[in-house]
Order: sequence, then C-alpha cells, then structure tokens
Amino acid sequence: MKKLPSFLLFAILTTAFLYSQTKPGIDVLAESGFAQLKGKRVGLITNPTGVTSKLVSTVDALANSKEVRLVALYGPEHGVRGDVTAGAKIETFTDSATGLPVYSLYGKTRKPTPEMLKDIDVLVYDIQDIGSRSYTYINTMALAMEAAAEHNIEFIVLDRPNPLSGNRVEGNVLDMKFRSFVGQYPIPYVYGMTCGEFATMLNDEGWLEGGEKCKLTVVMMKNWKRSMHWEDTQLQWVPTSPHIPNSQTALFYSAIGMLGELETVNIGVGYTMPFQLVGAEWINARQLAEALNNKKLPGVHFRAVSYKPYYGGQQGKQLYGVQIHLLDKSKVNLTNIQIHVIETLIRLYLAQNPFGLASENRIGMFDKVMGTDAVRIQLMEGKSADEIIAQWKGEIGSFLAQRKKYLLYE
Repeated sequence: MKKLPSFLLFAILTTAFLYSQTKPGIDVLAESGFAQLKGKRVGLITNPTGVTSKLVSTVDALANSKEVRLVALYGPEHGVRGDVTAGAKIETFTDSATGLPVYSLYGKTRKPTPEMLKDIDVLVYDIQDIGSRSYTYINTMALAMEAAAEHNIEFIVLDRPNPLSGNRVEGNVLDMKFRSFVGQYPIPYVYGMTCGEFATMLNDEGWLEGGEKCKLTVVMMKNWKRSMHWEDTQLQWVPTSPHIPNSQTALFYSAIGMLGELETVNIGVGYTMPFQLVGAEWINARQLAEALNNKKLPGVHFRAVSYKPYYGGQQGKQLYGVQIHLLDKSKVNLTNIQIHVIETLIRLYLAQNPFGLASENRIGMFDKVMGTDAVRIQLMEGKSADEIIAQWKGEIGSFLAQRKKYLLYE
C-alpha cells in the first residue's frame, strides 16, 4: 500500500481530533467503571451542569451505578437542581429523585461542616464553570477542598472545558484586600484554566486555608485542547445559571458583567439578551455606538439599539444603548470591553455616570468583583481605559508564569 505523505497524514489526524467530541471527566470516570469510587462512600458536589456527554445527570449516573455508593449531595449557588435565583440562600433538604440528603453550600455555610461530611470517604466535584473569577462555583470548590483537607477526605474533580478557551487570560489580578466570595484568590478576572487545573493550583500554591493540601485527583477530559471554545467540543450546553442560557453568554458575562453590579445601567438582564446590552433611559444610542466604535477595539462592534426589559428594576422602561457583537473571539479582549464602556459613559454623560448613580452597597460589590477599588477611582479621576488596562500587563505576565506548571492540557 502506498504510504501517505506526512503532511497529509498530519492533516487527517488533526481533522479527526477536531471533530471528536470532548469527553468530560464524568464520561472518563464512567468508562473506567467508576474505579476510583469503588468501596467508598461518595459525596457529590454538583448542579444541573453536571451531566455526561449524553446529558445524563451525574447524580443519576452515580446513583444508578452498582459500583458507586452515593450517600450525599451538595449544592452550590442556584442549587443542585438549578432552581434557585442568583444570591438566594438555600437550606438542607431531601432530594425527591434519589432520597439523598442535599446539603446547601450557599446558605448558612459555604463550607461543608463536619456534620455534612460524617459519612463521606470521598468528595466528587462536577460543575461546569464559565472561566470568570467572579463566578462563585470555583470558590465553592475551594472551600470544599479545604474541608476535605481538614477531615482527611479524598477530593476528586471531574474536569470540564473552559468555554472561553484555555488560552484566554485577561484583566487585573485580584488585590487580596478585596477578597470575597466573588473573588478569593490572586488570579486575573479571566484566568484561562479548567476547574481541574485551578484545583491543582489551589492545592499546590498553598492557597487553601492554613496552607493545607487535600488528597486531590483530577479526572482529565479526553479530546480537549486549550485553543477550543465551547462550540469546538461538540458538547451540549446546560445553563450554568439562569442568565447564562448558552455558551455565548459566558463570553458576554466576562465582557460586561462587572458594570451590571452597579445596577445603574441595564446590561440585558431582564431582557432576552443578558450581558449583551448596555442601556439606560438617558443614553443616546447612536452617540454611544459611534463613540465606542471609534475606539476600534479588536474583534467587537457596538450597534445602536432600543429595548424594554420584561422584568427587573427597569421593567417596562424604554432603554437606549448598544448591543455588543463579538466578531472575532480570537482578537477580542472581553474584560477590556467594560472598562472602555464605563469610561465612555462617564465622558458622554457625566451627570449620570454609573458610579455617581450607584448606592454605596453596589459600589462595594463592583469593587469586590473588580478585585480592587483602583479601577473605579481612576475612571472617576478621568484616566483612560487604555491607561488603566496597561497597568495590568505586569500582573498578567507574572500570573502566566505561575500558572504554567499547572496546565494539564496542550
């Protein structure tokens, strides 16, 4: 048989990989016959995003396996079944489908207590994240890892793709003076790691409380590369929270979500395009679109729009502003977008600037999500977005060097 040229063979193999569905950690674990769980009492930290590539709930996959003794469930923000709104506290109850106790990790406590862990040999974490520092799931994971370390319990992360890709690293590194549940560790706003990679970093950098380490195992994915965005994985998207209904919204969350914390400008929450809009009654849509497009930010376009939110603080009000269109994901810097938007709003509408209209509580929340008060202060002092963003270059470089040894995928 005639041998194929090497370049053609390489092209065929590369194409085959690109069109192979990514297997999340739960699939890989199931293929092993749940080998790492045999003979152990298992606690599962999950929510509706914990599914196999065939959309079977991880809860059901473990509960129905003869090889697994599942004894407890633990729910993050939004709950195990995803039926709780953002920020709402949930309590312990019994899961109607499995009869298992469900312990809340977003209620009176965010860290598993000794009582919650009394019958557990291993904690399994399986939650889809969206790659942004302020999304609370990675902080739930970290606190559970601390509890596992304290009680000598194994901790297994079933890895999942970062929908922003594993290469995107953006924004400022958190100033630990602003540490909160929407930012607990010194990482950039977009940190370019899977939850398994980040768990490894947490463990080995000594970031868990008291510098303790847990007995950590990451069940790695198959057929995933760092360059992949969600659509490249061929996996179905399960909403990670009520306002992240699809994988594209995960991108927009990192592009404009911090502005929404002020609650003075609508960002599409309450309308059909959460995190894709910037609107207010006092904005001149064409003026704002022109000013933002004149900045010539790579990979993004701003289109003038008018809309009425269906619910929330601006329900029924006619709002004017822009829709954010991401034209080229490989060129756009998501986190930078909101800094440019806020700078432009202040310049065009000083009397209604987003910080001046915000309550003290909302300003505090903005600073926590931003990971510093310096950005807000500098914007109010008239510094340009470009000047502010330039200050992050050194922080990003240091983080990239630190992060490199924890990367599990090419």
